[in-house]
Amino acid sequence: MPPSVFDILAEQRITEAIRRGEFDNLPGAGRPLHLDDEPLVSPEQRMANRILKNAGFAPAEIMLRREIAALRGQLADSVGGERDDIKRRLARLVAALGMMSHR
Repeated sequence: MPPSVFDILAEQRITEAIRRGEFDNLPGAGRPLHLDDEPLVSPEQRMANRILKNAGFAPAEIMLRREIAALRGQLADSVGGERDDIKRRLARLVAALGMMSHR
């Protein structure tokens, strides 16, 4: 879908503000954002999620995604049979992740 007139106008105004330096030296510039707020989750679920996070637990999907990312990193450095083994493990994990998202 092509950008609307409002999208184009907003982009132009943001670009002009950047050029004028209006976004320079803002509080928190260069520091990571802490996006812990979950506005679409009930307060009770938010509290449960925070307790689990602080205890080091993560949902199975997150654990799978982390393992997939680690294997992809290993794949770049692997050779020969080791590479084939990593590809097989990676394929199984990607399939399992796909099955999770279709529930």
